[in-house]
Amino acid sequence: MPIPSYPKNESQRLVELEQLQLLDNASDPNFDTITRLAASICNVPVALISLVSENKQWFKSKIGWDICETDREVSFCAHAILHPENITHVPDSRLDERFKDNPLISAEFPVIFYAGVPLLTPTGEALGTLCVIDKVPRELNQIQLNSLKDLATQVENLFELRRNNIRLVEIEKLLNAKNEQLKTFAGVISHDMKMPLANMIITTDILKAKYASQFDDQGNEYLAYLKQSSFSLSDYIDNLLSYYESEDLTIQNLEFFELNHLIEDLIDLLNISDDYIINLPEKNLELQTNRSAVSQILINLITNSLKYNDKETGLIEFKCTEDHAFYYIQVRDNGKGISKDKQDSIFELFSTASQTDNKGRKGNGIGLSTVRNLVKSLGGIITVNSDGISGTTFDFTIKKVLS
Repeated sequence: MPIPSYPKNESQRLVELEQLQLLDNASDPNFDTITRLAASICNVPVALISLVSENKQWFKSKIGWDICETDREVSFCAHAILHPENITHVPDSRLDERFKDNPLISAEFPVIFYAGVPLLTPTGEALGTLCVIDKVPRELNQIQLNSLKDLATQVENLFELRRNNIRLVEIEKLLNAKNEQLKTFAGVISHDMKMPLANMIITTDILKAKYASQFDDQGNEYLAYLKQSSFSLSDYIDNLLSYYESEDLTIQNLEFFELNHLIEDLIDLLNISDDYIINLPEKNLELQTNRSAVSQILINLITNSLKYNDKETGLIEFKCTEDHAFYYIQVRDNGKGISKDKQDSIFELFSTASQTDNKGRKGNGIGLSTVRNLVKSLGGIITVNSDGISGTTFDFTIKKVLS
């Protein structure tokens, strides 16, 4: 019995096989469906998806076959992968020089008939075969051979889907690790920079209080600019930390609370001046969801309405409705509005609407990205609508957690 030789691309073939992580793991119903179809179409008792490793052949899927693996030396499939572009069709292995002394011919279930289609990677390495077996001589007709080839193509497609899924899992792990590093970095920045910034602000106030008379107008403008810049950087750090913390808030942390009462608490917290009209939802709905997440969403949206309102009398109007699956919350203001060409990007991190607030400062593009993360964590979506001149409306949903 001649021992099957190794393909010329054996090293790369084994690398490709290892990357698929298919050896010695559980059966997969997707593969089992294909072997069942192969056995039925070819009218044989056995169909296998075999993978040829360095020393063994291992069966990823098997119909009518109890053996999990065999030595590569006796493997019919090890011969088949030497001809990756062709079907190895053996009507009677007892008459074939490659197999007539093979111990599988005299096994409890003798491999007399064999037909195997090599399973190829996109770069041409044969990892194994889709094969059909019988214990009596037979031949497949052209329809059966073509069908076996088609089924082998589907196995190859499943291999590639698996390969892509493995890559995606690896990318997800890498991104999660990077994200954790950024969270840690944001926390360190918040801790290590907040105190120096506070000292800069206090020192600026002291300099202005004690030495303002000794500075000329330009010197006092520099002090004011230094203080404003310190506050801007402090806000930036706070927003960046809130953005990364927002990913830890989930819909599963449930509380019952009335939305109108929450909005009233936020109005008191933000100390909104009397030159604003605040309209609460007509119906005070009781929500069951993550209260902290909803608070952060509303704080960001209300703060934006305050910062970018150029009207003599500001307006912030809230609406809330519900159905069996979602809460629907709307926040509308009569501020500067957001231009149409910016509305698709304002939820992206560090993207801004190129506007300046009431103090002449440009946004950092973190707040609305945080809002989007929070809404997503609550199983909802958020949209914006504005004519770009006067007023902006944010609509977001919160998925109900059904008990």
